[in-house]
Amino acid sequence: ILVNNAGGPPAGDFRDWDEAAWHRAVEANMVAPIMLTKGVVDGMIARRFGRIVNITSGAVKAPIPVLGLSNGARSGLTGFMAGLARDVAGKGVVINNLLPGQFATDRIATLAGSEAKRLGVSEAEARAGMAAAIPVGRLGDPAEFGEVCAFLCSVQAAFLVGQNILLDGGKYPGTF
Repeated sequence: ILVNNAGGPPAGDFRDWDEAAWHRAVEANMVAPIMLTKGVVDGMIARRFGRIVNITSGAVKAPIPVLGLSNGARSGLTGFMAGLARDVAGKGVVINNLLPGQFATDRIATLAGSEAKRLGVSEAEARAGMAAAIPVGRLGDPAEFGEVCAFLCSVQAAFLVGQNILLDGGKYPGTF
């Protein structure tokens, strides 16, 4: 079982990111997970069992302007894994992606701090505003996310292949 998860690159305006910032984002959020996958997939194929879960971002499905570094790099990873998932599925290896929305994590605390400064409100008010924008009315609990990830690593997920599973409390407004 391999779970790929990298911290998100910094938020900001794309005009402020130099080429090195793009390379760092792509290296951490696309190339490193692909290299880790490359290191384990043949062993999984030989055993006829493997699970690979990539933690990407809800921004893969609904890009967030200030998270352009993340949007780009994680979308690249998602596209690569979609092809690989179908290539190795018949060999017992299941690959899926988890696209988290807003969960009560350090990353959200940082984003709430930035949002508070931008809006001229307290961090608590910014965080409450984030939660209010989610149909379930709260941020996600990291334990909920872990339980979905554990399911994707289980034998029960053998027929769930190459999917992008959005865990966002209903925030994404689309049908697909």
